[in-house]
Amino acid sequence: MDIGFIGLGEMGAAMVANMLKAGHQVRVWNRSPERAQPLADAGARVVATPAEAFAGDAVFSMLADDSALREVITASLLEHAPRGLIHVNMATISVALAEELATAHASRGVNYVAAPVLGRPDVAAAGKLTIVAGGPAESIDRVQPIFDVIGQKTWRIGSLPQQANVMKLAANFMLGAAVETLGEAATLVTGHGVAMQDFLDVITGGLFPGPVYSGYGKLIAEQRYEPALFKARLGLKDIRLALAAADAVTTPLPIASVVRDSLIEAVAHGDGEKDFAVLGQVAARRAGR
Repeated sequence: MDIGFIGLGEMGAAMVANMLKAGHQVRVWNRSPERAQPLADAGARVVATPAEAFAGDAVFSMLADDSALREVITASLLEHAPRGLIHVNMATISVALAEELATAHASRGVNYVAAPVLGRPDVAAAGKLTIVAGGPAESIDRVQPIFDVIGQKTWRIGSLPQQANVMKLAANFMLGAAVETLGEAATLVTGHGVAMQDFLDVITGGLFPGPVYSGYGKLIAEQRYEPALFKARLGLKDIRLALAAADAVTTPLPIASVVRDSLIEAVAHGDGEKDFAVLGQVAARRAGR
């Protein structure tokens, strides 16, 4: 397929690398052009403007937040995009912006699919992301071959793109709650002289198996918060978006409020660029350790 790709952070670059390995033609654009050079060396075509990426069979975007997406995906860009083009937005954004984008694309004859992903950069590099897709079934069908290259499974969540974004925000809220409780539990057991690794072996071997508890638990046990695979400041952004989505439908999320405050504390102490697992450090600091 002839693919455009906008946004070459760690996640986006890993996705493009896998598309190239699978033999797809990929035009790439990034606000910081130097990020594109390794992909150019791998066969990608670097373009000078987002408009040049907005062509071909489909264009994918993986930008950091609502602000970055609004800056790049403008009304003018959509107005001049080829009719029938599919735009697949893989970023974690607000539900309000997702709804706005769906309307803006439809009014200009551009197909829109929301496809946020579950997984960190190492998972993206392995082509094992979990993809949550929302939008017209025929549009998702057309880009499914690309999803199959970058992910291990695609979950289709209805015809409304914003529903996929709600799913992603709910999942990241649950991730935040898990890491928050891991940090608090670690502080509890170590305060009584129990080794964190022993505690981790017990809970992951029985009650809570799986990558979240084992992966983030290991980082907390080793106090290894750099280099970050998922930065605390980005986790804070996602929890805030989950709270905004909840507010829109009058849904209390008291645990999300706790996680938000813990992440604010991490950022306030200069730890926003550290891994999400730094919540373990926040819990220890509150206990005077």
